[in-house]
Order: sequence, then structure tokens, then C-alpha cells
Amino acid sequence: MSFSSDIKKELTQIIPGEACCMEAEIAGLLRILGSIVLSEGKIGVKISTENPAVARLFVTLVKQSYGSKTELSIGEAAPLSRGRVYELGITPEMGAEHILRETGMLEERDGHTVLTEGLPPALQKTRCCRRAMLRGLFMAAGSVTDPEKGYHMEIVCTSETLARDVRKLVNGFGLRSKIVQRKNRHVVYIKEAEQITDFLSAVGAHGQLFRFEDVRITKDLRNTTNRISNCDSANFERTVNAAQRQLASIRFIRDTAGLESLPPKLQETARLRLEYPEVSLAELAEMFDPPLKKSGINHRLLRLEELASTLGEQET
Repeated sequence: MSFSSDIKKELTQIIPGEACCMEAEIAGLLRILGSIVLSEGKIGVKISTENPAVARLFVTLVKQSYGSKTELSIGEAAPLSRGRVYELGITPEMGAEHILRETGMLEERDGHTVLTEGLPPALQKTRCCRRAMLRGLFMAAGSVTDPEKGYHMEIVCTSETLARDVRKLVNGFGLRSKIVQRKNRHVVYIKEAEQITDFLSAVGAHGQLFRFEDVRITKDLRNTTNRISNCDSANFERTVNAAQRQLASIRFIRDTAGLESLPPKLQETARLRLEYPEVSLAELAEMFDPPLKKSGINHRLLRLEELASTLGEQET
């Protein structure tokens, strides 16, 4: 199973305790999965999903909220999809129109019954209802990338109006979601790892939240270790290059003017560096009597490089 499937499986096990929250969750599912079915002037509704757990949850919520039954049919999924499509129908006789009105999918405007596009404000009055609605929306059209591969959460919406309402709902939990258009769909998405964990907390997927965090922490530690290793390698390379320059300068002075031409302090430094080419500056500084500071030995070695450069210019 994918990471998204595991999240949805966990969410389908949450049954809202309040009737208003049940309605809000049904509204979230219906808004994206639902479609209107007209028969002899009467209104029915059908939802389609490839997730059997989501289908079972919808049946449970509708029965507990409205006492309505649903008709189940199973069909083959689209050619590029796997598994089957679960279609749940609520006929006019089962109270489909009543459910659509109660969940804000249908409303009266100028004496006409119209299908709405956004999310019903009447079902978002409490924070627990907003959580339930967001949970329904995610189960209907949400996904989270496996954290081993990257950080991305999205909810695919059927219209720009719905996408704006979903973004507002998501951001109401202190998140920073954005909208991008993808072909004829509008996608509400989050890319920051910490924001995704906050989203999982908001919808109640605490088990998958801990799994996500375990992967994220492991990846962060791995990346930190790699950065330190790369930094250590770069520092080592710089140290080796500097030592090679220092030795080349000292040997050039020795082979041209001779080390005896140097002032006593520089002569002592040059001889020690030639004798111990592999030691660090700190170790070299400790060999003097009295010991030098690292900055002091570095200054002397730079002076030797300058003298070698001057001798080289004179030679040419």
C-alpha cells in the first residue's frame, strides 16, 4: 500500500462523535466524489471511489446521520488504474435530495434549486466540524508523497472556487497551502515537511504522522552527517594544499638563497616544517620553545611563501 492509502485507511477508522461533524465529513466526501443523478425529474446522488474503506465509511456515515441506505455496485477501474471502482447510489426514495441540501450541495437561489461549487459555511462553525470536513476532502481526493521520496501533500479540486475554499479551510489550521492549476484541475498543496505533519495532525492521522516524522528525522540526520563529512573532506583538502604550498616555498628558498639567509625565527620554522611535513599547524606550533599560537605559526609560514615568491621574481 502507498503512504497515502495508509493515511486514508487510518482516517476511515475515525467516526465523528457529533452529528454535525458527521455531516461535515459527508459534505467533504460528496463535494469531490459525488455526482447528481436525475431520474424522471427527481434527484439522486452517486459517489465513486477506488478505495473500499472510504466506500464503507460513507455508507456508515450516511446511515448514522440520515438513516438512509445506499446501493452498492462494483465496476472495473479505468485502464491506467488498478483495482475496482465502488459506486454508492442514494436514490430519490432514499432521501438523496434531503442529504444534498443538508450538506450544502444543493441550495435555493431565486426560487430555483442549484448545485453549489464551494464548501458550505454552515457546516464549518466549529473546529471539530472543520477537521471532519477536511478529513472527508482528503479521503476523497488527497495524497501525501512517501516521505522517503520527498515532501508533498495535495488535494485535487474540481473547480477554482472549491480550491479557494479548501485552501482557506486548510490555512485555518495555521498552515500555508497554495493553489496550482494542473490541466483542468486546481490543486491545493503543501511542500514543507513540518507543515505536512501539522496537516496530518489536523485531520487526525496520528499514526502516520509518527511514521512521517521518523522518516523525516532519519533523513535530516543523514543529510547533516553528509554535510559534516563533506565539510571535513573540504577542510582536509585545504589543509593538504596549504602544506604542499608551504613545503614548495621552503624548498625553493633552500635550493636558491639557502635557509641560512632567513631570519632565525623563519629559519627555525622552515626546518621544522621540512622535518614534519604531515603535522597540522596546531601540532607544529607546539614544537616551538616556547610553543607558538596557531596564528603565529601561520603568519610565519605565509611570510616564507612571500619570500619564496619574491625570490622567484628576482630569478626571472
